[in-house]
Amino acid sequence: MSTRRAKREAVVKLELLDLTPVNLEEEAVRRSSRTALAPKRLHYSPELTTAGTAKGNRKTHNGRNAQKKTVDLKEEEEEEDESSEHLSSGRGGLSAYELERLENIRQNQAFLSSINLFQATEELKQLTRPKASQRGLMRSQAAAKEVLPARKSLRLQKIEAESLILPPEPRGALIYEQSVSLKKPPGPLPMDPVNMEEGSKLPSQLLKLCSEDPTGKRKVELDLKKYGSALRSMKITEDRVAKVVKDRIFSAAFHPCTSSLLMAAGDKWGKVGLWKLGGDWGDDGVLLFEPHTRPVGCLAFSRAHATQLLSLSYDGSLRCMDVEKAVFDEVYDIEDGLKSFDFMTHDCSTLVVGNWYGEVAIVDRRTPGNTHESVHSMDPKSLRCVNVHPLQKHYFAVAESKMVSIYDSRCLKKTKCQAVSQLHGHSLSISSAYFSPCTGNRVLTSCMDNHIRIYDTSAMTAKPPLLTTIRHDMQTGRWLSKLSAVWDPKQEDCFVVGSMLRPRRVQVFHESGQPQHSFMDDENLSTVLSVTAFHPTRNALLGGNSSGRLHVFSD
Repeated sequence: MSTRRAKREAVVKLELLDLTPVNLEEEAVRRSSRTALAPKRLHYSPELTTAGTAKGNRKTHNGRNAQKKTVDLKEEEEEEDESSEHLSSGRGGLSAYELERLENIRQNQAFLSSINLFQATEELKQLTRPKASQRGLMRSQAAAKEVLPARKSLRLQKIEAESLILPPEPRGALIYEQSVSLKKPPGPLPMDPVNMEEGSKLPSQLLKLCSEDPTGKRKVELDLKKYGSALRSMKITEDRVAKVVKDRIFSAAFHPCTSSLLMAAGDKWGKVGLWKLGGDWGDDGVLLFEPHTRPVGCLAFSRAHATQLLSLSYDGSLRCMDVEKAVFDEVYDIEDGLKSFDFMTHDCSTLVVGNWYGEVAIVDRRTPGNTHESVHSMDPKSLRCVNVHPLQKHYFAVAESKMVSIYDSRCLKKTKCQAVSQLHGHSLSISSAYFSPCTGNRVLTSCMDNHIRIYDTSAMTAKPPLLTTIRHDMQTGRWLSKLSAVWDPKQEDCFVVGSMLRPRRVQVFHESGQPQHSFMDDENLSTVLSVTAFHPTRNALLGGNSSGRLHVFSD
């Protein structure tokens, strides 16, 4: 009996310790495999072991199993610690997988460093949008704010507040006085630059430059291959961008001189700026004048008198800047709303002037005073642009609400004027309409329905045929000037127009719709150039944006 009892107790102890010969062999195999692979094991929470032991108090069999599991878990944790210490070799207890991952990261960083990728990334982060050119008009220094004493509460100071007495109510009709005049005073205005010291005289070089005779310098029209080559030779640099006026540009023009590039621009608040590229007068060659108070919608140098620049404003005034006399003479004046004008004679003495209310006026500058010879009602809704035929000066085109009409000035009536020809096909308002510069056989229109159209007006029929339609985004929004396609005066069949595409550009097209060239520059052109114009004789193109800057591409 004692022998059986001793054997039974020994078996119970082996069961409790889970040290049977079979289990020992399996444990040895399991340990050796774990030591070789060193897998990452999960550590069990002691709460689970405690919970399992508590349940084992209910039944003896469950208790034995719990005790057995507890022993196994403790042995596994000790063996895992030994194996991890053996493999890590003092590297913070990392597994073989983690060590291999760190080695791959180190090799990748070494490769990226060898090709200077980190340095290039930092340079790209530092790059921002191109800074606006600081040439031209200087930024006005903001006036220093007056430092007022700190306000103190009368209640905290135990001071009684003063009683306020309201003024008596006004009796009778109220009279409102305008503190700011909507228009400059009538009569000639002195040509005094507002960006120079008071009393400064115009530079003598300006008069000499404006007095150049532009006749006989017209270039021969090129074929498309040579014309495209000439366009590609025109580049822009940092010194060919300057702030010429203070606000959004509404109109711009080249002076016809060829020895230097002289440009004029009109802005939103009636200012006119002159800029000589590379000039040393004023602000980097910029002279700023203030002949109007509202947007300068149209500018043009006189083809007969190169010292004269005519400017038209929404405030109802049309003035002539005469560099020789150093004054802004008054040419025409109405209450409000002038929009566009053009010369009706070769000596530039007679003008056709259009206003916002659908009327055109014939103005003769040789007649004393600032009134018109006759006024004629066209489209009562709107009138956007007037343009005269280059050869047959009695014809002029008018961009009305949704149609372009061509009138004969010899057959005009005060009301209900009959058009000689009408260009149909526009679905929205038309921003501009221009005859081709040499023959007038084409009319180029820009419409808010996102199309540019070219019509054949060689026969001057009642409904000229539509030759080409080019889709072009015209949706500039309220903060940009409207896009208008304009002819190159040196080329009968090519025109230029600003673009809303990115990267920013100015596009040149053939009348067939084929693009000829796109002027782009990542460093010096980053805005929409709404107003564009070609030089009449040189390979030069200007573009004006909404911050008052002119960009010039030239050879």
